[in-house]
Amino acid sequence: MRDTIFALASGSVPCAVAVIRISGSRASVVAEALLGVVPDDRRVVFCVIRDPLSRDVIDRGLAFYFAGPRSFTGEDSLELQVHGSRAVVSRLFRVLVDLPGLRHAEPGEFIRRAFQNGKASLVEVEGFADLIDARTEGQRRQALAQAGGVLSQKVEAWREILVDCLGLIAAEIDFADEGEAPSNVVAEVRGQLEGLLLGLRNALESASRGELIRSGIRIVIAGKPNAGKSSLLNALVQREVAIVTEVAGTTRDVIEVELELSGQRIVLCDTAGIRETSDAVEMIGIDRARLAAREASLILWLCGATEWDSAELGELEGKPVFYIATKMDLASIAPSWADIAVSSKSGLGIPELLHALSGFAADLVVGEQPLVTNERQYACVAVAIESIENCLGFEAPELLSDQLQTASAAMDVLLGRIDMEDVLSSVFSRFCMGK
Repeated sequence: MRDTIFALASGSVPCAVAVIRISGSRASVVAEALLGVVPDDRRVVFCVIRDPLSRDVIDRGLAFYFAGPRSFTGEDSLELQVHGSRAVVSRLFRVLVDLPGLRHAEPGEFIRRAFQNGKASLVEVEGFADLIDARTEGQRRQALAQAGGVLSQKVEAWREILVDCLGLIAAEIDFADEGEAPSNVVAEVRGQLEGLLLGLRNALESASRGELIRSGIRIVIAGKPNAGKSSLLNALVQREVAIVTEVAGTTRDVIEVELELSGQRIVLCDTAGIRETSDAVEMIGIDRARLAAREASLILWLCGATEWDSAELGELEGKPVFYIATKMDLASIAPSWADIAVSSKSGLGIPELLHALSGFAADLVVGEQPLVTNERQYACVAVAIESIENCLGFEAPELLSDQLQTASAAMDVLLGRIDMEDVLSSVFSRFCMGK
């Protein structure tokens, strides 16, 4: 029998209310020891919480009891809502750890038990992890959809088609000599697989949008030295995050700052000025600027309004580019080559630039909610697609069966039904103690 586990499931103390989560077979025993009664299932009660040995009152609060399997973990669970003082929580933990069969939960152990008890697929677990980490509205919506089972339900439907096809192929193999197999099985299987392949490809095409929402849209600020890159970064985020001087080549590394635009996470990257140099340290900074540009979704190429320089970033790496004329406080009119003209000193053009960046971010992720949102999911769907594409080129039932089994196994891996201890440990380690 597994230990009963407990942990703080709310924010760190001190706080207004602290939630202590207890899960396992001894949850009812804990309730009896601390409260003197096991609350009715799924009903909140106001109670006095006592030390079972000294009978001292620890606190007064609310208690919730959830009998398994109708609980978050699928096990009997007790949640206590108490005053969020360090003294109250510390005393409760000392009492709990002294009760037989109880121990403090490891990071992510509650959600892992939910997964092991069939309360959530691995895809839904990843959604919960992303929801906890969500910083923007776009990330919240995407993570909530994953945690709610949007992808899991699709995968179940895809897997059911594969299982049906495997059944047809098995009948063809096992009963062909007896004349009892369904006629034209291979054609029927191909028809089902073509429809499935379309759904899988659409899901994979959404992966780039899903990753952008999850990881952030990278926008690189580039240009020659003293083009006003660091000043623009400071103006966009409205705080001093980069050093600004008149000395060319001040920025030697990539400086990343996050902000939210159109509900999306934006990662702004200030980079070293692009020029020919013999300074070894500056050369490293320029190389990093070029690398950042290759990984960017958008490049802001900056040049002073009165001193146009041609782009020298590998023809801007083939990325979308906004040409930004800076230092407009020193110019009378905006140059014709500029998409937007700004002055970081006066604030001229900054609202227009932010509006343009918001529109770019919104356009980049427009469409239905992405199904595939991380590399692990992408790899599983890609394996299934490859196997099904192989099926469409085979006639022999035995070869079809082998590829269908590979595709079906990829679906099981996606849902976490195949034991992958290293993968599981990596996923669940992202959670805090009380989750």
